[in-house]
Amino acid sequence: MTRSEFVVHDRDVREQLGRDMRVWHPGTDTLFVDELDLGGLVRVDVAAVNGALWGYEIKSARDTLRRLPAQVTVYSKVFDYAALVVADRHHDHAFDLLPEWWRVYAALGGGDVGVELVLTRVGSPNPSVDPWQLVQLLWRDEALEELTARGLDHGVRSKPRRMVWQRLVESVELTELQFVVRSRLKSRQGWRGCL
Repeated sequence: MTRSEFVVHDRDVREQLGRDMRVWHPGTDTLFVDELDLGGLVRVDVAAVNGALWGYEIKSARDTLRRLPAQVTVYSKVFDYAALVVADRHHDHAFDLLPEWWRVYAALGGGDVGVELVLTRVGSPNPSVDPWQLVQLLWRDEALEELTARGLDHGVRSKPRRMVWQRLVESVELTELQFVVRSRLKSRQGWRGCL
């Protein structure tokens, strides 16, 4: 049997991705988060938060690609870099569903030979992060603290989180907002780091 003839299971891909991500994102300043919720719309399988926000979606041999277009739409509004880790059987079709800036890894192997993640498309930085979608990664109190630090909290302190987020989006440039979101995610106490 060749490596591509084995059935690649989600658990095996996830374990290998965890090992590889520690190599791809070295250093102690990286936070790895399993099943990061993106505004209640979807959850990314694994996110890496360091000097950029990375999202990794896994599609094993037993998965379908039915949800992938909706996931791609949301991930493409939030992540600085996004990658699909996909079983060989879905690889070619998945390419047709992804923007060109997405990175792609083929998950080959399985069984006793283990899984290898092979880079098949390098990708590039996301050209169109949406500040409104990005800001929703912040908790209300985090967003309000950011406004308070800038003297912009007047009139929204007791308002719903959507209004707090909106003020932050209207007041802060995207690059600064990206920095704020990454910093806040990494500084949360007792939150969900993984891998």
